[in-house]
Amino acid sequence: MPEIDLDTFLALALRLADAAGEVIRPYFRKPIAVIDKPDLTPVTAADRAAEETMRGLIEARFPEHGILGEEFGRAREGAEFIWTLDPIDGTKSFISGVPLFGTLIALTRDRRPIVGVIDQPISRERWVGASGRQTTLNGAAIRCRPCPVLAAATLFTTTPDMFKGEDAASFARVSAAVKLTRFGADCYAYGLLAAGFVDLVLEANLKPYDFCAMVPIVEGAGGVASDWRGRSLDLASDGRILVAGDRRAHGAALALLGG
Repeated sequence: MPEIDLDTFLALALRLADAAGEVIRPYFRKPIAVIDKPDLTPVTAADRAAEETMRGLIEARFPEHGILGEEFGRAREGAEFIWTLDPIDGTKSFISGVPLFGTLIALTRDRRPIVGVIDQPISRERWVGASGRQTTLNGAAIRCRPCPVLAAATLFTTTPDMFKGEDAASFARVSAAVKLTRFGADCYAYGLLAAGFVDLVLEANLKPYDFCAMVPIVEGAGGVASDWRGRSLDLASDGRILVAGDRRAHGAALALLGG
């Protein structure tokens, strides 16, 4: 496989995060219209304007690259390089004035994430990961923390409502085995895991733009990111996500999931 210039791709990813933040910040904790999409999830002018801005920058720099965005869909989905964009992951928090949301930016090569950014535009926290490189938070290297057993683990998920049927039973088994279960941080939980404050994130029904950015970030901090069967995540993954800071906790959680 030909060598690639990760620094060039990272530079664009950071530029996208800067641009999205400039769009989003003026809307935060201001009156804003909220529209319910067909799946009943909310969207605002901030979501749409931020994604439009990022897509424009990608088109100008790498017009041959594909794009998969939450608000405006797919372009060139057969491309070798595809960007995934979630302008505001955690729109429910955003419209509630809660700064636990983030802009998610990832670049995949042959469908596998190689660059990821989680940007919190209000607190100005930015996690950056890339294949083969150490993850950073605002430029400082970070690591996941050790967690040898589930009984010592802190588990996050966005909401228990995302687990249906057998998935709900699987989540309940893992939740019952950990020390602490918390809800509601959306993408911010993955950043906390990479920084050593959370041990597990378990989710279902995610889209590629929800999880691709966190893969290089978690892996570059020493963690593990997989589906519920232990397989690596890519654009074709089914949206059931298990992330751990310690391989031992990951293996124990997989066993409870039936993976």
